[in-house]
Amino acid sequence: MSRTEAIDRYLQEHLEAYLQETIRLCAQPSVSATGEGVLECAQLVEQILQQHGFETWKIEGYGNPVVVGRAAGKSERTLLFYNHYDVQPPEPLELWDSPPFAPQIREGKLFARGAKDDKGEFMARLAAVEAVRAAHGGELPCGVLFVVEGNEEVGSPGIARFVQDHLDLLKCDGAIWEEGGIDFEERPGTSLGRRGILALELEVETLSRDAHSGNAHILPSAAWRMVRVLAALKDENERILIPGFYDHVRPVSEQDLELLRNLPDLEAYLRQSFGVRGFVNNLSGFELRKAVFNPTCNIQGITTGYQGPGTKTVIPARAKAKLDFRLVPDQDPTDILQKLRAHLDAEGFTDVQITHADYMFPARSDPQHPLVELAARTAQEVYQKPYQRIPLTGGSSPVYAFAGPLNIPVIDAGVGYGITNRTHAPNENIRIQDFHNAARHIARILDGFAGIF
Repeated sequence: MSRTEAIDRYLQEHLEAYLQETIRLCAQPSVSATGEGVLECAQLVEQILQQHGFETWKIEGYGNPVVVGRAAGKSERTLLFYNHYDVQPPEPLELWDSPPFAPQIREGKLFARGAKDDKGEFMARLAAVEAVRAAHGGELPCGVLFVVEGNEEVGSPGIARFVQDHLDLLKCDGAIWEEGGIDFEERPGTSLGRRGILALELEVETLSRDAHSGNAHILPSAAWRMVRVLAALKDENERILIPGFYDHVRPVSEQDLELLRNLPDLEAYLRQSFGVRGFVNNLSGFELRKAVFNPTCNIQGITTGYQGPGTKTVIPARAKAKLDFRLVPDQDPTDILQKLRAHLDAEGFTDVQITHADYMFPARSDPQHPLVELAARTAQEVYQKPYQRIPLTGGSSPVYAFAGPLNIPVIDAGVGYGITNRTHAPNENIRIQDFHNAARHIARILDGFAGIF
């Protein structure tokens, strides 16, 4: 029997046991936004890693505990798995078909908060590790390092500092990130880049209290002032008006354009999924795919004045707006924050306060790195479909906190299936077959990792 056959046989025989472990983990609440069950879940994750033969550390001082597990292998090479044990709040509870922290398997799927994001991912990786260990007679072919944090769903505010403070402990040669899987046509692939983000709030106060709207001819409205502030940030063609905003945008390379051309056309799928009649700037076809390299300025929400039923004739005294800027390589969110402040001041909005600014940097991996090639070759074996190399995705994550300081490539491989997992929504789920295939794919990557250097 070949090692690959031994891996697959082990995973088939032990699938039910790993699903039960996943159920056990998902049954433990761990909502970082509220703190519910987070410390108990960190303890459970550490216990699970220890039960699977890992030396562990539960490290405090960076928000919720970061759990690190390490197992040695025959090679000096080490593969890092990044995961998180915290989950999004389960509300609205009434939209769940079964309680979010009472996992259920039905219709070939596991339903629970955290089943996809990110407890199912974590357990599929542990299953892969054990399968490889069994196929190698009880010893891993390379070192394995788990970093499982508890703050990802609130922006990972301490993870960059954690990495910088523990470079020796985290030394490795490559990483598999928390996400991954197949698209809606069951094609595997990896994201080779993530956009950065600058998320913040703007606040303005024009009066000490709300006033009667009969005085709107003499008293200034915070709502109107905020509208004018927002209008000063972007024009009708989506061009961001902050001076110097585009100074450090890396031009799209020919290699990136070729990768984009090899990706499927999602226009019809997006129209159906979101009910959109027209895309931004009437984009379509290849230009729609290429637009991921455009940085953005998005209004998350605006809060001001009266928003209840009926009418309340008031002049709002205060207004707030939540914004996020998605940034592309090589933009620096701290630089953009400074330029935003300067722009507001230059436009006469010195009274507008910027509060609660959080950020992540963009990150990229080499499309031709041997780890990417290994993932592509083994994905073809498991999924029987070509591997997609996605040069940049629209979202953000703390990939940069690991990729830069550790000087490593970062790829995806996981249990996802398009957008049907209902991540962050009621009835979050994973398909059992995707859990199984993710473990098979990751095990193959781990089995071959030491030999690619």
